[in-house]
Amino acid sequence: MAMTDPLGDMLTRIRNAAGRKKTSVSTPASKLRARVLDVLQSEGYIRGYSETDFGNGKAEITIELKYHEGGSVIREIARVSKPGRRVYVSVKSIPQVANGLGITILSTPKGVMADHEAREQNVGGEVLCSVF
Repeated sequence: MAMTDPLGDMLTRIRNAAGRKKTSVSTPASKLRARVLDVLQSEGYIRGYSETDFGNGKAEITIELKYHEGGSVIREIARVSKPGRRVYVSVKSIPQVANGLGITILSTPKGVMADHEAREQNVGGEVLCSVF
């Protein structure tokens, strides 16, 4: 069966694995998922990720979760723009998460980036998810 929201599926896998205190979680690979994971890694929310190619166009990403003092670094991770309702913002209306303590990940014409980087580059785009 086809998956309607692959990015939402990955975020749910991360949320569930963090709730169960797993060290890693795997998800099917895609370029968008890898770009979102690049942002999460650069912002310090995950340790890293690795991609495994099985051939025949099938690949998998293994995400290493990060913990601090017994709790997950990711407290909340939520999909904002969904397949049935896309959310686009201009650079002036990019939302802040927890008064700037969290991040919003956007898909912009200049690539997938965190909210503060989008403000620096003066671009808006589709709000993919918010992380705190």
